[in-house]
Amino acid sequence: MTQWQGKRYWLVGASDGLGAALAERLSRAGAEVILSARSEDKLRALADSLPGKVDVVTVDVSDADNVAKAAEAVGEVDGVIYLAGVYWPFGAKDWNADRANAMADINFTGLMRVMGEVVPGMVARDKGHIVITSSLTGFRGLPGSIGYTASKAAVMSLAECMYADLRKTGVKVQVVNPGFIKTQLTDKNDFKMPFLMSPEDAAREVFEHMNTDSFKKSFPFAFSLLFRGSQFLPDWLYFRIFS
Repeated sequence: MTQWQGKRYWLVGASDGLGAALAERLSRAGAEVILSARSEDKLRALADSLPGKVDVVTVDVSDADNVAKAAEAVGEVDGVIYLAGVYWPFGAKDWNADRANAMADINFTGLMRVMGEVVPGMVARDKGHIVITSSLTGFRGLPGSIGYTASKAAVMSLAECMYADLRKTGVKVQVVNPGFIKTQLTDKNDFKMPFLMSPEDAAREVFEHMNTDSFKKSFPFAFSLLFRGSQFLPDWLYFRIFS
């Protein structure tokens, strides 16, 4: 079991949803949390509700200079959790270039920017904890998901690369792949979402994973079997089923 008392964790994308729920979990466990997102008002409101030590540092992960300034303001941390993401549902027949580019930039390239600021220091100290949020959709391409699925596949791949490089060091890398979580993002979906989770239930899953030495966790478990199993299907069968 991880000792959280006195640890400093930077949560990037913590203004609502899973990020806010996880911030509460960590705060109640005794960790100092640094909350980051673009909306300072939401962050301040969340900070006021947390029981432990908390700080607020706004960040725009689409801006490299802004990320660098935020990382400098945050300072040395024991862990960083990347939760920032945007989502709009549409397919290739209705391509929206601005939204597709935004999903790639915030969900994946934003992660690269943040990691570029924190990983070198952790490697130099041979100590740190990195938690990356991908998605069950990252396992294989899906219809009507231009931008989001591709960005989450890239996030999952980056996490795997980092784990391969750092698994025998003092820097612990973990990735979580949630299914549907009830947030302002999934509220955009006009279809039934199986195994829809509350942010609090999803935060419990993530926090439990953070207390282990395992690399990857996909949840809800039963729903994740569908996505993980799809990797072994031949293309002709996979696209017939999932289209």
